[in-house]
Amino acid sequence: MSSEITSLITFIESNFTGFSSMPGVSAAFILLIAFVVLSILEFSFPKRRLPAKQLRQSYQTNAGLFIFNSLIISATLAPLLMVADRYSDRGLLSYVEGPAWKALLSFLLLDLLLYCWHKLSHSFDSLWMFHKVHHNDPYLNVSTAFRLHIVELLIITVLKSSYIVLLGVDKTMVLTNEILLTLFIMFHHSNIAFSGEKRLGLVIIVPYLHRAHHSTERNEHDTNYGAVFSIWDRLFGTFIERKLAKIGIKNSSPQTVLGLVKFGFTPANPAPVPTCQPDLNLNAMIAEAAYYKAEKRAFTPGNELRDWLEAKREINRIVYGDRPGKRSQPVKSYALAVSPISIIRNGKYHEIIERFCCSAYYPLCRRC
Repeated sequence: MSSEITSLITFIESNFTGFSSMPGVSAAFILLIAFVVLSILEFSFPKRRLPAKQLRQSYQTNAGLFIFNSLIISATLAPLLMVADRYSDRGLLSYVEGPAWKALLSFLLLDLLLYCWHKLSHSFDSLWMFHKVHHNDPYLNVSTAFRLHIVELLIITVLKSSYIVLLGVDKTMVLTNEILLTLFIMFHHSNIAFSGEKRLGLVIIVPYLHRAHHSTERNEHDTNYGAVFSIWDRLFGTFIERKLAKIGIKNSSPQTVLGLVKFGFTPANPAPVPTCQPDLNLNAMIAEAAYYKAEKRAFTPGNELRDWLEAKREINRIVYGDRPGKRSQPVKSYALAVSPISIIRNGKYHEIIERFCCSAYYPLCRRC
C-alpha cells in the first residue's frame, strides 16, 4: 500500500510542477471536482437518508463558514506556500535521499501531526471550545469537512508552518500534501458506504470509521482521530469500529455562520438547556400556600389539634423567620420547607400537600 501511495504522490507531484505558477487555481479546480463527485454519490447512494431541508442548511452553513475563513486567511494554502518558498532549502528532509521518499515521509509526518493535534483538541477544554464547531453538524456530509472555526484554522496553519520549517518541505510537496489531505478529509466525511470499506479501513480512515468519531457520546467521539491513515489510531489505542445512534453534539447549538463563530467562544461544555427554570423566590410561598390549601379543604389531623397548630407555626417560622416583620431566605423546594415538620412529613397529609404544591408550582415555571 505504501508503494501505491508513493506512486500517487510522485504522479501528482510531477503533474503539479507545471502549475507551480498558479497553485491556488489548480488546487481549487481539483478539489472542486472531488467535492462535486462526492456530493453526487451522497445524493445518489447515501448511507443515511437525511432530511433535504436540514441537509441544505448544512451545505449553506459550511460553505459560508469556508468563505468566511478564506477571506480572513486567504484559503490557508497561500501562507503555507509562502513559508515553504522561504524555508524549503533547509530542514530535516535535506538528509533524505530521493524525492519520492521525501514526499512519502513528509506526508506521513503531516498526518501524524494532525492526529496529535486532533487528539489534543478533544483532551483540553480550551481547544475543544473551538473544535466543537466542527462536531456540531448533526447531518454529516462532505461539506462538513470545511466546518472549522477560524481560531482552530489559524492554529492549524501555524502548526503546519512550523512543520514546513522544521522539515524543509518545498512548495510542490506542500501543494501535493494539502490536496491529498483535503481529498481524504472530504472522503471520510461523506455520507456514503461501499463494499470493501472495512478492508480499506485497515489502512486509511474511511467514512464508517470517521462517522463513529462524530457521535454525540464522548466515549465514541474521542476515538478515530486520524485524518488519512488509521494506523495511528491502532497504534495509540484510539481505534474503534462501532455503529452509532446519533451524530453531532449534545445540547442545542447554532447552525448559522455567525452563530458558529460566536459558538466557538462559548464554554467548552455548556450546561444542558432545562425544560423550565423555577423562580426560587416563590418556593417558600408555594409551600405555605399548599399547607393552607390543605387546611381549607379540612384535611386536619382530627383530635391532634396541638400538632396541627405546631406545624402551622413551623411553616410560619420557616417562611417569615422568628421575628415578626422579618422575612427569612426563601427555601429552595417544598421538600425543604416541610422536612422539619413531622406531622406533614410522616402523616397522611404529605401526599395531598405535595400534590397541590407540584400543581401550583408548575404554572410558575419560566419556559426556556
